[in-house]
Amino acid sequence: MTNSASSKGATDNRAVDRKPDESAVNHIAANHSDTNHIAVGIVADDLTGGGDSAVQFARDGWRTRLALTPPDGQVLSHGAVLAVVSDARAQPAPLARQSTSDAVEALGDAGVNRLLLKIDSTMRGSAHAQILGALKTWQRRNPAAFAVVCPAYPAMGRTVHNGRVLVNGEGVDTTAVGIDPVTPVTTNLLRELVPGSVHVTLGTGTAVEHAEQLRAAGENPTRVVTVDAQTDADLLALAAAVAVLGAEAVPAGSAGLAVALSQVWRPALAGVVAQPRQRAERVIVVVSSLHDMSRAQYDHLVDNTPTEHVRRFAPSLAMLLTSGAIVDWITEELAAAPDLPAVVIVATPSERPAASAVETGRAQTPTQPQTPTQPQTPTQPQTPSQTAAIIIAAGLAAITAAVFAHRPVGAVVLMGGEGARAVLDRFAAGSIMVTNAIREGIPVGLIEGGLADGLTVVTKAGGFGSTASISDILPELLADHVLSPPANPNTGVQP
Repeated sequence: MTNSASSKGATDNRAVDRKPDESAVNHIAANHSDTNHIAVGIVADDLTGGGDSAVQFARDGWRTRLALTPPDGQVLSHGAVLAVVSDARAQPAPLARQSTSDAVEALGDAGVNRLLLKIDSTMRGSAHAQILGALKTWQRRNPAAFAVVCPAYPAMGRTVHNGRVLVNGEGVDTTAVGIDPVTPVTTNLLRELVPGSVHVTLGTGTAVEHAEQLRAAGENPTRVVTVDAQTDADLLALAAAVAVLGAEAVPAGSAGLAVALSQVWRPALAGVVAQPRQRAERVIVVVSSLHDMSRAQYDHLVDNTPTEHVRRFAPSLAMLLTSGAIVDWITEELAAAPDLPAVVIVATPSERPAASAVETGRAQTPTQPQTPTQPQTPTQPQTPSQTAAIIIAAGLAAITAAVFAHRPVGAVVLMGGEGARAVLDRFAAGSIMVTNAIREGIPVGLIEGGLADGLTVVTKAGGFGSTASISDILPELLADHVLSPPANPNTGVQP
């Protein structure tokens, strides 16, 4: 059965309202005439992070898109934001540097004159290589440029204090991030995570004074500065200094910094106008992340959704690594029980294979027609864990596509960047029009182009949110009657 995107424009009426610090914003507007034309480019190391940063601009009134294919031929107007995904987080350093460089070059060609490099808030993966790749390429257009690195996202418990990356006050290396199966972080010291950088703490002072402090620190061989931030106010002060520096600064951070930059780069924008919410009859939730928080959210969703309203597709690891097995398996599953409830969950196994098993399955990624919008599989060497992540994500995407084709679906929730990218590639999506945040750190938008054009999509980084985050948002994505208990056939009254 051919699917139709039956729910367009799902937004969240409960999204958090944010107002900028008017004194800081007015200072920037009054003193820097180049704010008359600002086009922002975001280079994100994974898809969910790109969405999470892009949405900070969207809900401040910027025209915001998350591109899933190279932005060839696009020229951005004033007040536009274009986010592109480098997929660099889990890549080896040389490839990550090149992927980031290519993305920055494409954004420069599209007319971007402000750049945000979105790195992981816990410094997972190839953050250092990404910084170097972005900076070198940006310097071709702005020779005096230097990088300003601050991964803090206080709203999510990520802070930087005395040059240490903390999660809820603890060194990042002592948390679940330290044992991440794909991109573990083994130190919390920025001087080790970003070798050769110079660290600063912005004290009291004006935006201009802070800009000069950053510029002076940037006069080092690496041209990289790292900065403390423990609160949203700290990030706003940093963003104000970055705004003074203009294209000379290449800020590198997470969605926390994006919030502040959105406010200071173009403060005169009107707030986003809420769109009427059209809700879905059925939602697919794809859980590809292995982060402890994602697993807890998955368990909470299953435990707190009535069994008649939820169905899980959770293939074994062996199934995912066996050539052709996933397509056969999901075909048999849907044929045996063709009816689908309101909530369909596609879940990754909790374990990951040994290197030998990965080598066996390396060439066994589920096949699909190649389209012009789908990126080519990278040919550079990858570690077994990186290869496993790609194979498993492709398998989850194959299941999702089969469900989508089998019965109408109105929204999809993608938990984890690798899986999100695989699903959207499977749909041959061109971009996401980012509209709002259904919760802090959980953006919502509409797929543009491909098989799922117009479908509501929610993306969430693996470690974000609370245990109940996914359970809480589903009633806002689904039509009111979907999860309601059936009426008594004799009285017509719901219990």
